[in-house]
Amino acid sequence: MSRVIVYGVGAVGGVVAASLARVGREVIGIARGRRLAAIQERGIMLRTPHFAEYIPVPCVADPSEIDFREGDMMMLAMKTQDTPAALDRLRAAVWTDGPIYCAQNGVTNEDLTLRVFPNVHGILVMLPCTFSDMDEAVTFSTPRHGVFEVGRYPGGIDDDDRRMAEALEAGNIGGFPAEDVMAAKYGKLIINLVNIIQAAVGVGATKNAAPIREMANVEAKAALAAAGITWRDVGGSDPRRDELMKQVEVPGVVTVGGSTSQSLARGAGSVETDYLNGEISRLGRLHGVPTPVNDCLNRLGDQLARGGAAPGSMSVEALKGLLRETEAGV
Repeated sequence: MSRVIVYGVGAVGGVVAASLARVGREVIGIARGRRLAAIQERGIMLRTPHFAEYIPVPCVADPSEIDFREGDMMMLAMKTQDTPAALDRLRAAVWTDGPIYCAQNGVTNEDLTLRVFPNVHGILVMLPCTFSDMDEAVTFSTPRHGVFEVGRYPGGIDDDDRRMAEALEAGNIGGFPAEDVMAAKYGKLIINLVNIIQAAVGVGATKNAAPIREMANVEAKAALAAAGITWRDVGGSDPRRDELMKQVEVPGVVTVGGSTSQSLARGAGSVETDYLNGEISRLGRLHGVPTPVNDCLNRLGDQLARGGAAPGSMSVEALKGLLRETEAGV
């Protein structure tokens, strides 16, 4: 049975590690700081719509503390801005040709990893999750904890993907081998363009900012088309969302929103907007497609993170005003 090493035991990594360990899969987490100390002391409190349970999860501070062995599968679950440092630590720890799975938002991590290691795979992550306490991981999804697609980068599937999908299935996470996993991840990229909007105006006001979201999405689709990039819709039209991952409340848990909102709430000091809206800006600049809305939202993400802003610290009208000032036309 393959061992899964989860590098980055935050919200996504915490749910994955605890879910696999709960059903007897061999898991090792790599975490840092107070998160590491809490997991080492108490395990991970896995909260779902149906249960709350402490799960023992072995966890270390650095990959050099792990005696790697044949058959290990590495899952990267940190934010993209933290990926280069993680890859450097993996190289120093002499990880070689085992499969590395990028269970991260955006489409940048796979290419970053391929510069260092040969056996790279993408994971489309559909997992509504959070954590507030340092020993906690919460999923709001039922009947499955989430849905993942797995496949080789840049395309295809192999036996490693089937092994990873089987491990995820055992842990009540839908695991789907996908020949075109990057097309799915580009589809998720479009969905994630709203993250900074939600972080700025707050969960409750996000619907009022729907015109901004739509303009960001239109720019994204134009930039992807100009770049010749195929994407696949994994949003509301994906039947797995209704069949496998209905989002419901978890008793005693209040969420501030998605991953960008959570980064602001924790005072992380950085957000992943450069690799979401910023990816659309990059493609637009490469292929001559104006992307003023995404350009502005990307700058806003940096400003909010540097300023230590809390989620929801901006009104929708203020956001519209900022976009007008930058000639985004809102």
